Amino acid sequence: MLPPNKAGRAKIIIAKYKYKKERFFLSKEILMSITILGIESSCDDTSASVITDGVIRSNLIANQLVHQQFGGVVPELASRAHQQNIVPVVDAAIKQAGISPSDISAVAFTRGPGLLGSLLVGTSFAKGFALAQNIPLIEVNHLQGHVLAHFIKEDVNDTNQPNFPFLCLLVSGGNSQLVLVKDHLHMEVIGSTIDDAAGEAFDKCAKVMQLPYPGGPMVDKLAKEGNPTKIKFAKPRIEGYNYSFSGLKTSFLYHLRDELKTNPNYIEENKNDLCASLQHTIIEILMDKLHQAAKNLGIKEITVAGGVSANSGLREALVQYGKKHHANIYIPKFAYTTDNAAMIAITGYYKFLKGEFAQHDITPMARLGL
Repeated sequence: MLPPNKAGRAKIIIAKYKYKKERFFLSKEILMSITILGIESSCDDTSASVITDGVIRSNLIANQLVHQQFGGVVPELASRAHQQNIVPVVDAAIKQAGISPSDISAVAFTRGPGLLGSLLVGTSFAKGFALAQNIPLIEVNHLQGHVLAHFIKEDVNDTNQPNFPFLCLLVSGGNSQLVLVKDHLHMEVIGSTIDDAAGEAFDKCAKVMQLPYPGGPMVDKLAKEGNPTKIKFAKPRIEGYNYSFSGLKTSFLYHLRDELKTNPNYIEENKNDLCASLQHTIIEILMDKLHQAAKNLGIKEITVAGGVSANSGLREALVQYGKKHHANIYIPKFAYTTDNAAMIAITGYYKFLKGEFAQHDITPMARLGL
């Protein structure tokens, strides 16, 4: 808990930061309570979170249901919805945390990657908030936030965090990567998709079957009632730790095309098996590369992050992998799998400790590597 009134403000306890040559510098006084406001607006979810000394105090998300009728996110509609949602969401997050704006030590925001219009809304709000409160501004890489979601504490006694170095399987709608994490702010991408991401494969194949958007969760639901080995789909042969899912999507599409020629009701009659076989293939592709990397690097600390980490089949595959190979497996809570501001706030917290602050002329970037 923060001390009463403004006594808990990090900038007061730390000593004042100075603005010199367009950079923030912290004095050497002892750090006490640090409260970070996190803002996430990379795609279609407007989220705000408050974290104090690594402990979560609030994490609110406003979803945009308008995109369901289009079968995917419409960038212009997303940015407009962010403008409507960001003020009430931030206000609610601060109130739920039981603090006032003056208690906040710094504001962290998603700089990228993501939809540029959506990122602009979050970036602009963060700049205005930081200027109004006279506090530092911290830019966060969205992908780094997913990885560091494992360090969000539920309470001060929460010690369920991975040890360094660890491997993170980062899988979402736009990314499929293997990341070697050496420190909170030191990460190396050792494998990446050369075309499509695992989440995109889920969503695009779901769309072909005319499943509602977002397709990934629906595939996961139907897969539980199907036979995962009934239908064989193509798996790529890619060197190293890189991934590829474009061939799988093509294989899935051709399979449907051939079967529909003789049975127009094929999809409806085999929907569960199609979903189960698709999910099984994607998970096999992901786990094969993860196993190669963990074995070659001798790493027993394994984490998963990103929207696809909510998939029940992948979570179970990781649990079984841990048992078989005597590895420590860390799976995030569902609240921290999809885009959320808590992961931005926790990343901001570690960057605050390092004094890594942003200048106010910083701009969002739609494409931003880890």
